[in-house]
Amino acid sequence: MTLLALDNWLLKPRSPAGLSGFRRFLVEFVCFGLKEARACLFAGLFFTAVFLVPRAGLFGVPRYDLLLAIALAIQLWMVLTGLETIDELKAICLFHVIGFALEVFKTSGNIGSWSYPDFAYTKLFGVPLFSGFMYAAVGSYIIQAWRLFDLRVRHHPPYWMAGVMALLVYANFFTHHFIGDYRWYLAAGLCGLYARSEVVFRPFDQDRRMPLLLSFVLIGFFIWLAENISTFFSLWHYPNQMGAWSIVHVGKWSSWSLLVVMTFTIVANLKHIKARIHVPD
Repeated sequence: MTLLALDNWLLKPRSPAGLSGFRRFLVEFVCFGLKEARACLFAGLFFTAVFLVPRAGLFGVPRYDLLLAIALAIQLWMVLTGLETIDELKAICLFHVIGFALEVFKTSGNIGSWSYPDFAYTKLFGVPLFSGFMYAAVGSYIIQAWRLFDLRVRHHPPYWMAGVMALLVYANFFTHHFIGDYRWYLAAGLCGLYARSEVVFRPFDQDRRMPLLLSFVLIGFFIWLAENISTFFSLWHYPNQMGAWSIVHVGKWSSWSLLVVMTFTIVANLKHIKARIHVPD
């Protein structure tokens, strides 16, 4: 079965007659897991490469350079096979640029929030070019999940308000080194802005609902877990991990959740997705 055929099956599953109770829960749970795994296709393939490529590289090619080549190959394959559209690719490239700019700032000598210790030919300003794909993976997941789960958003705030908050969230990642960290004020503002918002999704053949804010927090949590795995494999290091690995501070969970809000705002402005968003008059 090709991935496109799998997508069609996941989008239009056949519901067995008389499905109810625990049996329905089990079927929906399995289908939900399949859709989540499919939505994580880019991230899953990319992080598989992270685990498999030795730190010393292969055939004389440094690890960071190999990861860049693999990420580009995965992205090209997804576009050529129709798993992603050109418009979606443009959005993902924007995530890459936004993420890479943040990486350059955070790893600069005066900031030093984290570092990439290994050599690579494809480093720019001390940051390997593959790093932007870690942010692009989040965007790819949201785009794919929107389609596979037939996502619809109810009571989305006005686009200009969401856009301003997303810009402030992004700016705070830079400015908190100079004028203080206002993430919790921003989080409070986002809670008010998205208080009525809910996401309607279809894991199997019936719609389910979830507060949109909860989805931001859950996605941020799983990214935080992936970050712990990545630092364990020495993909990058925080200052407290230079001597020996330790768990990434739980405060990073909040940072990732805020970044998810920003990513969601960009995705929400894709034309074919925007039609599924209800903005109250």
